[in-house]
Amino acid sequence: MNSEIIGLVAGAFSCTTFLPQVIKTWKSKSTKDVSLTMFLIATLGTTLWLIYGIMINSISIIGTNIVVLFFSLTMLYLIFRNREKKEHI
Repeated sequence: MNSEIIGLVAGAFSCTTFLPQVIKTWKSKSTKDVSLTMFLIATLGTTLWLIYGIMINSISIIGTNIVVLFFSLTMLYLIFRNREKKEHI
């Protein structure tokens, strides 16, 4: 079996790790119990994985980390947006 196929399947599962949190946060509009530090670290790690994937030209690593980076950045946006709203209240 081609290792890139295994990477694509693993990547598909990895892409879904943040999706439930993004959906829940989007619907509830609450980031009260969401860790900013965790998403900052995840964003940094994902960015480094993306750079690594580009350097070794691995479609599975590049694709996975583009999606995960999008979800991480979305969560950071929601966290900061929610904190700004609280400061105005």
